[in-house]
Amino acid sequence: MMEAVSVFHIGYVPVRGRLILAPMDGYSNLPFRSICRELGSALSYTEFINALDILQSHPRIFRKFAFLPQERPVVFQIFDSDPQRLLEVALRLQEYEPDVIDINMGCSDNNVAFRGAGAGLLRSPETVATIFRTLTRALNVPVSGKIRLGWDEQTRNYLQIARIVEDNGGALLAVHARTRSQKYAGRADWDAIAEVKQSVSIPVVGNGDVCSLGDVEAMLNHTACDGVMIGRAAIGNPWIFSGLNREAVPFDRVYFVMRDHLQRMLDFYHGEYGLVLFRKHARRYLSLYSLPPDLMRCLMTTDSVPEFLESLHLVGNYL
Repeated sequence: MMEAVSVFHIGYVPVRGRLILAPMDGYSNLPFRSICRELGSALSYTEFINALDILQSHPRIFRKFAFLPQERPVVFQIFDSDPQRLLEVALRLQEYEPDVIDINMGCSDNNVAFRGAGAGLLRSPETVATIFRTLTRALNVPVSGKIRLGWDEQTRNYLQIARIVEDNGGALLAVHARTRSQKYAGRADWDAIAEVKQSVSIPVVGNGDVCSLGDVEAMLNHTACDGVMIGRAAIGNPWIFSGLNREAVPFDRVYFVMRDHLQRMLDFYHGEYGLVLFRKHARRYLSLYSLPPDLMRCLMTTDSVPEFLESLHLVGNYL
């Protein structure tokens, strides 16, 4: 098994560990991130932050970059297509003292990519160069990036983008080993991650098709990457960061973490809206169990916290 602690650096920021929770819109908020961090995730990436929301002072945007001191190192991930907007936003966000600012170049959502942001930036290497050159010269914190392999199979320019990021001051590169057009379909190309690792001297974090501890070990061996980023497979299984596959976690631990996670959501979102947002996590926490449809229906639809907790307590009766 991998060593317990493996230190690499994002610029001057030490990272103590190989496993990292991926930034996921709608999931990697403070409550879930903080649980994963306590269980061993080595970095806390925020959900991606729309530069326009910062510039327009969106009333709820602060929740995207709220974090706890014990989450450090903390990475603020931002997205936009314009270098000057990104610079202005990065300078504002720097005042909240993140450890790293990350540029999202991997989001495949049409509303992001087709406006030239996220994976849309991969179609404009010159813009990527300008963004990293501009931000690394102006900021006091390291700047990193997260990419896909290209826009589609005909434009797999990941090595060009990787070198541009490094040549313009980028301090780390995370690579989701699919193209924008693949979204989450097909197999992740770990060979491409290995190529990136061999072509740059900055740390490289691999991402894609890591669902178990065996996959973690296989990616590390296959690519020699510095860290492994886990996204969808961590939803419902934050214990993967502490070295446990989901099947090895007894229900009493699941029950405890679910209650703790729910309470953090209620506190963070100031009320029962936290329960509404928690239900998608609850479905994943309980996905291994064969539960009566009526019980699952209650858990997935109730807006009452006491009713949810009462139903959750009943789950143990069916295991």
